[in-house]
Amino acid sequence: MTDLLTSMAKYAFIILIVFYTYCSFIVLKGRKNRHSAAYHLQGLIMYTIHLTAFVLIYINTKDINIIMLYLAQVAYFLVTKAIFGICYGKKLSRPLLSNMCMLLCISFITLTRLSYDNALKQFVIVAVATVMCFFIPIIIKILKNLPYLTWLYCIAGIVMLGVVLVMGRLTYGAKLSIDLGFFTFQPSEFVKILYVLFIASLLHKNQEFKRIVISAIFAGMHVIILVFSHDLGSALIFFIVYVFMIYVATGQARWLAAGAAGGSLASIIAYKLFAHVRVRVLAYKNPFQLGVIDDEGYQVAQSLFAIGTGSWLGMGLYKGLPESVPIVTKDLVFSAIAEEFGGFFAISLILICFSTFLTFIKVAMGHPSMFYKLTGLGLGMTYAIQTVLTIGGAINFIPFTGVTLPLVSYGGSSILCTLITFAIIQGISISIPDDIEDKEVDDDEE
Repeated sequence: MTDLLTSMAKYAFIILIVFYTYCSFIVLKGRKNRHSAAYHLQGLIMYTIHLTAFVLIYINTKDINIIMLYLAQVAYFLVTKAIFGICYGKKLSRPLLSNMCMLLCISFITLTRLSYDNALKQFVIVAVATVMCFFIPIIIKILKNLPYLTWLYCIAGIVMLGVVLVMGRLTYGAKLSIDLGFFTFQPSEFVKILYVLFIASLLHKNQEFKRIVISAIFAGMHVIILVFSHDLGSALIFFIVYVFMIYVATGQARWLAAGAAGGSLASIIAYKLFAHVRVRVLAYKNPFQLGVIDDEGYQVAQSLFAIGTGSWLGMGLYKGLPESVPIVTKDLVFSAIAEEFGGFFAISLILICFSTFLTFIKVAMGHPSMFYKLTGLGLGMTYAIQTVLTIGGAINFIPFTGVTLPLVSYGGSSILCTLITFAIIQGISISIPDDIEDKEVDDDEE
């Protein structure tokens, strides 16, 4: 009976996620309150997927705590959507809120299936972080001096990265986190936000060459500290985000060309200088090679085995072996999803992430202030690049970088900072003047 339910559920998951994905794109056009039926359908789909998955998890574990966790998560989704909707009304970016909840739903399901303890910790962090994030949009709307705190953003970011370089705890050969005994956090996740605010603040009114040089110097300091900490995944994110923010601020394509050339040169230098970069390139070239698969290519090979085993339709919950994939709850959570939910579900997840990125950009470009345009773009690019690096590494499209999938992977600092990022974008959304928003709607309808 359990096998029958699992088989039926995996087909239901695919059908439901495809409909959700379709809705996530159609709601991006026109008025924010124009697609209420699509939003209701998205919510119904999310709750159905959530309930079905937790029924299967309970059947397989017979753990009463699963029911309690499920009820707590349902309460979280209901309260979060209700309070954001009541507090921010029609100015709220509902596509962003819907996708945030859907990605968290997938995270809760996957982590509960893999590790109840990790799922419970993640849920507590999400709940506490969301309470904090309720106030961020209104703070952004009220505070008028945020564009002028340039050097506060810069100095705070560099100091935090410097502390990690000196005192950071080694994780897989890189200094990533600070251990306070009762709490461990990864400062680079927080610095990503400060870094974007710094670049946006420096360039929002003046894009002269002198300003660009200054921005390059201090952006370079961030990247160099990350390189010395061996946190090359974050260094790559910081570099690419900077190049695109410079391009948008100046409108000159030459900066993209310069960034591509500089990035290529930096990649060659990193390959020569760092042994773990050479290891990851070796694993990328052929993770199944004899002598590589049991060592350098083990992570990538297990990830590809899991994805291949799941094929298009998936093995079904508890029918796969996602535990065989190293660090599966963090860097390779996409592999676990692809194995048990299937390729169609995994592709839909990618498209949901893409629609989330488009929402970031739409909100940012709708604001009249260059500071908020650059901030929204920078945070959107940070989200998109991190998603590409995570999924690209899991499918061996690019060398494995060891970054988490935003809102889906396990990790306190990552989930907290991603929720803050989403709240900042909501703040940009509610601060868009009504007359500009109405004009954009009229343009869309034409």
